Amino acid sequence: MTTFVDRVELHVAAGNGGHGCASVHREKFKPLGGPDGGNGGRGGDVILTVDQSVTTLLEYHHSPHRKATNGKPGEGGNRSGKDGQDLVLPVPDGTVVLDKAGNVLADLVGHGTSYVAAQGGRGGLGNAALASARRKAPGFALLGEPGDLQDIVLELKTVADVALVGYPSAGKSSLISVLSAAKPKIADYPFTTLVPNLGVVTAGSTVYTIADVPGLIPGASQGRGLGLEFLRHVERCSVLVHVLDTATLESDRDPVSDLDIIEEELRQYGGLDNRPRIVVLNKVDVPDGKDLAEMVRPDLEARGYRVFEVSAVAHIGLRELSFALGDLVGRARAAKPKEEATRIVIRPKAVDDAGFTVVREEAGGEPLFRVRGEKPERWVRQTDFNNDEAVGYLADRLNRLGVEEELMKAGARAGDGVAIGPEENAVVFDWEPTVMSGAEMLGRRGEDHRFDAPRPAAQRRRDKQAERDESLREYDEFDPFE
Repeated sequence: MTTFVDRVELHVAAGNGGHGCASVHREKFKPLGGPDGGNGGRGGDVILTVDQSVTTLLEYHHSPHRKATNGKPGEGGNRSGKDGQDLVLPVPDGTVVLDKAGNVLADLVGHGTSYVAAQGGRGGLGNAALASARRKAPGFALLGEPGDLQDIVLELKTVADVALVGYPSAGKSSLISVLSAAKPKIADYPFTTLVPNLGVVTAGSTVYTIADVPGLIPGASQGRGLGLEFLRHVERCSVLVHVLDTATLESDRDPVSDLDIIEEELRQYGGLDNRPRIVVLNKVDVPDGKDLAEMVRPDLEARGYRVFEVSAVAHIGLRELSFALGDLVGRARAAKPKEEATRIVIRPKAVDDAGFTVVREEAGGEPLFRVRGEKPERWVRQTDFNNDEAVGYLADRLNRLGVEEELMKAGARAGDGVAIGPEENAVVFDWEPTVMSGAEMLGRRGEDHRFDAPRPAAQRRRDKQAERDESLREYDEFDPFE
C-alpha cells in the first residue's frame, strides 16, 4: 500500500459569494420604510499552508477534490450574509505548486508559508447598499460571484542540505542510518528504498539534514527505475554525495563507471552542475572492497573529487565524513544572500487605461464585438438577467465606464452582436445604443415616486393647518366698525 506520495493533481474550488437581498423595510405606520436588503457573504478561499508535521501528499492522492464553503445570502433588516469559511490545506515543506501546463505558481518553503490556490467569490450587494440620492428604492440586488475553480499540481521537493545519490544497494540507507537517527529499510536487494528518507546530523556546532534518495540507474533522467520520480528531491540540496559500492558482485560495474553514469544522469536532469560533490567509497570493511577503493582513489582525486573511504557496517571513516559535510553545508549557508524584507511595489493605474478592451471579431459572417475587462466581466456575473431593472443598472454602469463609446469607435451599429467575457463563458446580446424603454420613461431606474408623494396622514394635517390659517387670516381682516 502506498504510504508516500510526492506528486498529485488537485482540483480545488473556492466558495461562491452569497447573493444580495432586495427587501423593503416593513413596520407599522411606515408603509414605505425604504430598502433594507443586506449584502451577501464572501465565499471561502482555498489556501495551501506549509505544515512541518506533514511529510507526504498522500491525503490529496486519495481525496483530490477540495471545496471551500459558500457565502450566505443577505437578508432583510440590513442583515449581511455570513462569509464562507476558508479551507486551509496543510502541505509538506518544499511543496511546489504548478498549473496544468507546468508553470510554477508558488514554491512553498518554510513553516507557515501559504498560497491562495483559489479565490472565493465576492458577495453581492443588497438593495440597501445600492440606494443613493437618485436611486432611492432599488428593486434589485447584485448576485454573488462564483468562486475560482483551479486544477493544480503539487510536487514535493525534499528540503535537505545533503543528498546521497548512487546505484541501488550502494549502501546509502545504511550510511544515513549510522550518520543520523533515521531508520530506513535496509536489505540486500535492489530498490529497497522506495521513498526519500531524511535524517538530522550533528557535526560539532553544525546541524544539517541529509536525504537518502532511491537508487539511480542508467536512463533515470528519462524515467527508468525510480530516478525520474525522485530526482526532484535532489534539487534543493546544497551538497551531493556520490555513494559508490566497492564490493559489488556485478562484473560489469566498478566505482569509476558508476560515478560517470550517475553524473551523466544528473547532467541530463539539469540544474545541479554548481553543487559541490563528495565521493564516498563504501564497504571498505570487505577485503576486496578495500583493495578496489585504494586502486580507484587516485583517479577520483585527479578529477578534483574529495574522496572518503567508509564502512557503514564497521563505522569506519564516518566522523571525518560527517565533519566534512558539515563544513560544506556551513559554507553553502554563508554564501546564500541574506533575506531582505519584502519591498512594497505600488503600480498606479495608467491615466489612459480604461480597464477594458473592445475587439471586433467575425461570427458566421456577422460582426461580433467582444468586450474583455475585469469590471465588465464581473458586473455581468453579478447581474440577475431575469430582473429588467438589474439589466438596466448594468447598462448604466457599462455606459459610465465608456463601453458604449468604445463600441461606436470600433464601428458597432445598432443590432450588432456584443459579447462580454471569454469565448467559452460570454454573455452575448444585440446592441441597442442608449434606447429608453417604456418603464424607464416613468422615471429613472431605482426611483420610486411614492417616496415623493405626500402620505395621507401628513396631507390631512396639512389641510387642517391650511384651514386654520385661512380662519385666522379672515379674523384678522374682520373690522367690527364697518
